[in-house]
Amino acid sequence: MRIPFALLFLAPLVLNAQTPVSKGIQWISIEEAQARTKKAPKPLFIDVYTIWCGPCKMLDRNTFSDPQLADYVNKHFYAVKFNAESGDPVNWNGTKLENPDFDPARTGGRNGTHHLTHMIANVNGRIAYPTVVYIDSDLNVLAPVQGYMTPEQMEPILGYFGEGHYKKMDYQTYMGTFNSHWTKP
Repeated sequence: MRIPFALLFLAPLVLNAQTPVSKGIQWISIEEAQARTKKAPKPLFIDVYTIWCGPCKMLDRNTFSDPQLADYVNKHFYAVKFNAESGDPVNWNGTKLENPDFDPARTGGRNGTHHLTHMIANVNGRIAYPTVVYIDSDLNVLAPVQGYMTPEQMEPILGYFGEGHYKKMDYQTYMGTFNSHWTKP
C-alpha cells in the first residue's frame, strides 16, 4: 500500500492535535488583575523585570514557557508582567504610582525605578531583577522572590501561595510535606 504524498504533510498536524498544548502564561495588566481579583478572588503573580536584564529573559525563555508551570499559573493566579523601570503610571490599590526618574531617552537601557517596584519588590532594602512577587487577593504582598528560578524550583513556591498553604503553615513546614506533581521533561 502506498501512502499519498500529501498525507505525509498532514500526519504531524493530526498527531499534534491530539496532544494538549499549553497556551503559555496569560499575562494581563496590573489594573486588570486588580479588577478580576475583586470579582473572582485569586492571588496575583507579578513578574517584575527590566528590558536589559539577562536573567529576566532566561526566566521568560526557560521557566515561564514551561507548559506545566504556565498551566498552573493560569489556573491559580492572575499573572502580570511589570517593567520595573517603566515610565507609565499605574493605579495600585487606589493609589497612582509613577516613575519620577524615568528618562524617555534611555528606554533601551537602565532607567529610573518605578514606585510600584519599590513598594512590592523590595527585599531588605534591595531591588533585584527578576523578582516574582506573590500577592494575595486583598493586594497584600505575601513574598517577593528574587532571582532566576527553574520550573522545578518555582513549583513548590507556586503551590504554597497558589493553593493557600501560606494561610495554615510556614514555608519550611510546607516544604517538609511537599511532593512534586509535575512530570519531568
